[in-house]
Amino acid sequence: MTERPRSTSRYEFVSRKAELSAVQRLLRATQAGRGGTLVIYGEAGIGKTELLEHALTTVPGLDQIRVTGRQFEAELPFTALHELCRPMLTRLEALPDPQRAALEVALALRDGTAPDTVRVGLAVLGLLSDAAREQPIVCVVDDAQWVDQASAEILTFVARRVEREPVAFLITMREDPSGCKALEGFPAQLLGGLGNDDALALLGSLLHTPLDRRVRDQIIAEARGNPLALLELPRLAEPAALAGGFGLPDAVPVPERIEAGYRGRLAGFPAETRTLLLIAAAESLGEPTLLWRAAERLGIHADAAAPAEADGLLDLGVRVRFRHPLVRSAVYRAASPGDRRAVHRALADVTDPLVDPDRRAWHRAMSVLVPDEAIAEDLERSADRACARGGVAAAARFLERAVALTPDPPRRAARALAAARFKHRAGDAEAATGLLATALAGPLDGERHALAELLSAQIADHGRREGRAASRLLEAARRLETYDRPLARQAYLEAIAATLRAGRLGEGGLLPKISRAALAAAGPEPPRPLDLLLEALSTQAIDGYAAALPSLRRAVRSFLDDTSEQERDAHWLWLACGVAIDLCDDEEWLAITERQVRQARRWGALLVLPSALRNLALVRAHTGDFHQAAALLDEADAIPEHNLMDSWLKPLLPAWRGDTEQVSSLIETIARLAREYPLGILLTVADYATAVLNNGIGRYDAALQAARTAYRHEMFAFHSLIAPELIEAAARAGHPRLAEPTLERLIERTDAVGTDWALGVQLRSRALLSEGPEAEGLYQEAIDRLRRTRLKPHLARAHLIYGEWLRRQARRADARSQLRIAFEELSAMGADGFAARAAREMAACGDRPRKPTGDPLDGLTAQERQIALLVAQGATSKEAAGQLFISPRTVEAHLRNIFSKLGLTSRRQLRDLRLHGSAVQSTGRPSSK
Repeated sequence: MTERPRSTSRYEFVSRKAELSAVQRLLRATQAGRGGTLVIYGEAGIGKTELLEHALTTVPGLDQIRVTGRQFEAELPFTALHELCRPMLTRLEALPDPQRAALEVALALRDGTAPDTVRVGLAVLGLLSDAAREQPIVCVVDDAQWVDQASAEILTFVARRVEREPVAFLITMREDPSGCKALEGFPAQLLGGLGNDDALALLGSLLHTPLDRRVRDQIIAEARGNPLALLELPRLAEPAALAGGFGLPDAVPVPERIEAGYRGRLAGFPAETRTLLLIAAAESLGEPTLLWRAAERLGIHADAAAPAEADGLLDLGVRVRFRHPLVRSAVYRAASPGDRRAVHRALADVTDPLVDPDRRAWHRAMSVLVPDEAIAEDLERSADRACARGGVAAAARFLERAVALTPDPPRRAARALAAARFKHRAGDAEAATGLLATALAGPLDGERHALAELLSAQIADHGRREGRAASRLLEAARRLETYDRPLARQAYLEAIAATLRAGRLGEGGLLPKISRAALAAAGPEPPRPLDLLLEALSTQAIDGYAAALPSLRRAVRSFLDDTSEQERDAHWLWLACGVAIDLCDDEEWLAITERQVRQARRWGALLVLPSALRNLALVRAHTGDFHQAAALLDEADAIPEHNLMDSWLKPLLPAWRGDTEQVSSLIETIARLAREYPLGILLTVADYATAVLNNGIGRYDAALQAARTAYRHEMFAFHSLIAPELIEAAARAGHPRLAEPTLERLIERTDAVGTDWALGVQLRSRALLSEGPEAEGLYQEAIDRLRRTRLKPHLARAHLIYGEWLRRQARRADARSQLRIAFEELSAMGADGFAARAAREMAACGDRPRKPTGDPLDGLTAQERQIALLVAQGATSKEAAGQLFISPRTVEAHLRNIFSKLGLTSRRQLRDLRLHGSAVQSTGRPSSK
């Protein structure tokens, strides 16, 4: 769909059979209907584009879509995306309305609110899927290091989801992609230099006169196998110097040497030719019309292009193209600052302010040296437009340039602050810090100074390497109260969250201080969910659990009842989930985690979704749906957008399964991360997982030690989970007195909350520390209470410890009955550690355990299982695709595999299949409650 660049030589592929084969394998798989992505990386001039061109000529029958990253276009949002979508825009009608609207807003085809990443990504995936029905497609993304950030997010989102589509992505870049988070997990192929023999052959093909051997060897050595260097280095020396062995400069890195060579060639061109090349370098769209209109404005005639065309540096066709990106760079760098500004001024003058106001604003900004408020205002308007389209990084870049052009110090400081906030949102903490320093140099008014302090604290908190982040958030919140109370309360909540995350590794005694300040600050009316959450957590920190119960319940209910579904509240749902655990309400815990996943999917909030999936996985683990919990964790791990907190749940499932080796490995990693950042809450969860593991495999002393450590540092949410582990470990290790203070506190809290979950674990714990008929009554009542909840593992463990008690009372027949129930339930859900403990007890009773039949979905992959669960609940292919961020065609392909594995032929049979337990419940749809 775009012109192909001319190939320079056949020799480049003689010593690159492996690299060529890797590209060809992907292209042939795409021909067969299986897509994928490959990243080719290597230094400038190494032949990445040539490799792809050669591969594409050897594998015909693929439609090609070309996207090229351009260094001077990286600030403009969605430019690369527009290049990708332009050939497919006639297919927009086929998209669902929300996806179509999101894509049209991103491409500036209509006005609207900032589109979310997922809807735009799904729209692009839908366009590619639809187009690929006619012919397999290969999307070539050249110079990906210069693709604008907004487009890069969409392109990588789509590239991760084409495995079941006849669509391939071939991405080239200069740097190793392992350092690029967006490309994490993609197959990558390093393209190195040519072998010595092939380099000699290529060099020989370029020379028409004999070459002194010493000079030849020096050229080969300095080129380091770089084909473009071999093409260009001989041009750097005079013919006499080549023959005599003199004249080549000292070795410098190859790209710089190549660029220097281009600059040398430019020096021999007429001034008008150099100016025309500079216009082409500054006008990154490659539009001939703009080029010639700007040239005319500068008095440049058409014949000025002839020397550059004859030299092969410039190609004036349908698009204006340079021989290589380094030519563009060399042209621009070789020009004087004054010449650059003159060219940008001409381009601004000929760019239509109605059709392309942002590009015109950018050229105007680059055309001046001294501050200019009119241009700064223009850039500010461009930033607003970029932000409205979701181009946060572009908005930051526009404002950053506006800062440099703002003559008035207060306005400059205000724009620097706004730019810093956008940079922070875009994930560029270093740039945000620099702009924030400019803003703080001021002058800032009181409100903006408070906002600057808040941003500084937020950067420190998100970086996780600032030990005083919570204190700084508290100070910022106090200052903001004078100017913006709703934002101040949000800052107080951020401070509490930072304190809870830091846990034992944070600042001591800070939580009560934050809570008192928060309670003293009046909130908005009516209160938002985050206001109720702030009040509840602050009340609990000051007055205790029982006093906070009404406000804790109101906070959770507010998140469940809120119909506005503001995206801002998604950030706080993890805290609301923790409160639901603290309230021992399994129904609300499930409902709020499902809501979090549902909202994250709807908004495409990929920064929130991994954590949301893990929160739901925690619920599923405690309801006994271990397979579904594992599938949710797999889905979360497949999303590259994640943060350090996302590792907290990983050891829990292996702990229930009794996998000592895996738990130890995971906890070692978590402990290192926790202390590095610091995140004490990770250590508490790791200790909890260690207690679960060792209670399951019967190492009760180790379980007691871990549970006591976790309990001593428990600050939030985990009391109802950690306390029963500690009490069970102490009772089984022969140290019941160590559990008595914990039991007293557990009774106080669970009596206050009064749910079946709370009273069930209380009764089970009391039974462990009791004897005789009293113990038996407590066990039976605990089982009755827990049977009314979703907490199957905890119910099964109640049967297990009751059976153990009965065996010790020499009541073998009764013990076998309880132990058999425990073993079958624990085995079926995959809690192998506890199941093995039950099996040992059964053997001691003279019973032989028989493992029950597994879940019929056990043979499916994680994604197949997710699709099967959704379809079993009645989701269409489009609905399932929307939830899992894949295309409907991919869902259909997975369904064919599912039917084959399960011996089914229809969706109805899948819906009618008797799935184990509650496995047919969705992973993000509303519960039946």
